[in-house]
Amino acid sequence: MDTTRGNKEMVLLAGNSHPELAQLIASRLGKPFGIVSAYRNSNQETMVEIGDSVRGRDVFILQTGTKDVNNNIMELLIMAYACKTSSARNIVGVIPYLPYCKQSKMRKRGCIVSKLLAKMMCKAGLTHIITMDLHQKEIQGFFECPVDNLRASPFLLQYIQESIPDYRNAVIVARDPGSAKKATSYAERLRLGIAVIHGEQKTNEDEQADGRNSPPLVEHSRIMDVGVGVPALAAKEKPPINVVGDVGGRIAIMVDDMIDDVASFVAAAEVLKDRGAYKIYVMATHGLLSSDAPRLIDDSPIDEVVVTNTVPHEIQKMQCHKIKTVDISILLAESIRRIHNNESMSYLFRNVTLED
Repeated sequence: MDTTRGNKEMVLLAGNSHPELAQLIASRLGKPFGIVSAYRNSNQETMVEIGDSVRGRDVFILQTGTKDVNNNIMELLIMAYACKTSSARNIVGVIPYLPYCKQSKMRKRGCIVSKLLAKMMCKAGLTHIITMDLHQKEIQGFFECPVDNLRASPFLLQYIQESIPDYRNAVIVARDPGSAKKATSYAERLRLGIAVIHGEQKTNEDEQADGRNSPPLVEHSRIMDVGVGVPALAAKEKPPINVVGDVGGRIAIMVDDMIDDVASFVAAAEVLKDRGAYKIYVMATHGLLSSDAPRLIDDSPIDEVVVTNTVPHEIQKMQCHKIKTVDISILLAESIRRIHNNESMSYLFRNVTLED
């Protein structure tokens, strides 16, 4: 067994995606990030120059997904490959929000993009991945290297207990039936009830048509010709939107792994308000908050949107006072320290179940 690894000095590198989170992690580890320059030249090619020696060292590269997602990915891949060709001992990608994680299933005649991204990361030289709240836990299987999928739920649970007055009078709400498992996990930890919104317009990717009608709908078949043909698959029709569970006179807390397009959250909040909820909170790990999300949140019945700082959203916070941030840098810093020192990661998952 190699007993010298823990004594090797680690090297921390950061791309341009989230410098604020990089500073928080560096202050908690008591070690500054290394010198690295990542920029685009005149023809828009990504250029990376690393100013520190990484030979024989553990390199941790911090890069998360933002609105400039494709440049974030290229910076990460080039930085990892530069470390690989410079004889780094291990190259760990610290990716709080994994880009393209929503494209983890086949759609029409497309492809599973998150699988492609996983292969690219491993080929570039990453030997370990640290991420947080993957959209689908099965994405870990796409990687040919170890993946630690950390959870932000302890931080959000702590926020609920410490910052929401009278949270004992709350009910955890699943925005759609697909979120019921996560809502149940939160409710069990807080000893609260749950409610499920059913019948909203199709937003859950599990229910999207993949465009592949197989066998094809033809009038005559060379295999079976009995005059009836292949029966057509009936289209799904959702009933009018309804809330399963009692939210009258209660605080409604919607939980999800990310909040990007907020239109569905606003629609759910309006229904909860009509059913008698007197306060409405939205809790999510990744606050992408795309498009005109701040304005929609500000005009909605939602009282607070609470997200972690896995994705930078300072501009959105300035546009909407309802957006609050929970700092998870301590979890990322501790995971970096434990991996570098060959310590067990189970401590970081001690109160987490598979349903999170």
